[in-house]
Amino acid sequence: MAAAGCAVGPDYRPPEVKVPENWNGQEVVTKEQPSKTIPDPVTLVEWWQAFNDPGLSALVEMALRANLNLRQAEARILQARSARGVAGAPLLPQADASALYQKSQGSSEAAGGGAIATVGGVRELFQVGLDASWEIDIFGGTRRSIEAATADLRAAVEDRRDVLITLVGDVGTNYLNLRGFQQQIAIARKNLEAQKKTARITHRRFEAGFVSRLDVANADAQVATTAAQIPLLESSARAAIYSLGVLLGRPPAALEKDLIKASPIPPTPPEIPVGLPSDLMRRRPDIRRAEAKLHAATARIGVATADLFPKFNLTGSVGISADDLTRISKVSTSKFWSFSPSVTWPIFAGGRIRWNIKLQDAIQQEALAAYEQVVLTALKDVETALVAYAKEQERRRSLSEAVVSNRQAVDLSMRLYLAGKTDFLNVLTAQRALFVTEDALTQSTRTLGTNLIALYKALGGGWEKNSYLPAGG
Repeated sequence: MAAAGCAVGPDYRPPEVKVPENWNGQEVVTKEQPSKTIPDPVTLVEWWQAFNDPGLSALVEMALRANLNLRQAEARILQARSARGVAGAPLLPQADASALYQKSQGSSEAAGGGAIATVGGVRELFQVGLDASWEIDIFGGTRRSIEAATADLRAAVEDRRDVLITLVGDVGTNYLNLRGFQQQIAIARKNLEAQKKTARITHRRFEAGFVSRLDVANADAQVATTAAQIPLLESSARAAIYSLGVLLGRPPAALEKDLIKASPIPPTPPEIPVGLPSDLMRRRPDIRRAEAKLHAATARIGVATADLFPKFNLTGSVGISADDLTRISKVSTSKFWSFSPSVTWPIFAGGRIRWNIKLQDAIQQEALAAYEQVVLTALKDVETALVAYAKEQERRRSLSEAVVSNRQAVDLSMRLYLAGKTDFLNVLTAQRALFVTEDALTQSTRTLGTNLIALYKALGGGWEKNSYLPAGG
């Protein structure tokens, strides 16, 4: 009967959401850029390898093994798997073993002279039995519960994958930030030494009477201003190291000895495949998770609808009883059994069932809107990341040209100053401009890398290699 029965409620059908045929953000990418996006199929299983930085790859691998957020997500998968097992249990018969000992005192009748006399007596009863029951899932309420629980399990799996993408992205971003801060520190120290040298020259020229004290004060102020930037950059570098330590499931300072030595910012790869917008529907875990939640909400409408229909139960029991424990296993022991099919059908429940159906239907509508919102957000993330990546390359190219010009200006202004053909203000201006543009170029190189990581995250790359399910039955 259960196999032939129908499952009430709506059957789930994946929603249809229109997406663009191509990425609009790719139009701003030019062939002259050293790193460009291409519409080839996405192959981002281990996107961090594209940076060709062994240090970054090692950190990612360690994070995948030890991150605590990832372990929490895996525990949620086990919870969802157990909940699915609980939801499926009612499909099988339920049986309970029971044992009973009863001692009672009653009366016995004695006839004589038309009167009834009572004589006190004690009776003992020993009973062992087995009770069984089975609710036949005619209208599919239990099967819809299993369907909803299975969708919840899928959502938990996709949640872990989403955590994985965020984890790898955070490791990459903090690593590039660290290398960027270290590069800025090196530039600040180099400029500080050059400015100190200029200040020493200014002091000697002041002592010789060639310049005024104003030039000395300006030179010393320039040195102090540049020196003040270094502690802030060192603090930011330490903060990035501490963040990496926590991402790897370690104490914050555990990686300090390994990462405190400066290294270059990893270069971006020459080409980044981005695929088509339709690829996001199968790649982004947050989209897949939202769809799984929509599936679960749809199935729970069926669970609520099943309460409108009768429930069929088969119950029975079998056992043995005796008035003496030593006789419980003998042939002469009393045996009993019972079998009772039953039907229950709610006639009046104060509207509770129908209101619950309406509640589950509203939850399903919310889940559908949430799914559509996640899809739009995913499209926005990729478009934003594409434009940001392309525009940062344009900015970096301009900053590179500015650095070259400012270096020439510093050399020329110093020669003219030493020759007495220009004042010291031009030297300070040139040195300040060089420091600003070199620092901005380093920041742009770092931002270019973090923007690429944001693009990888927006495309949903990086979870396929580690998409296993935790063991647990």
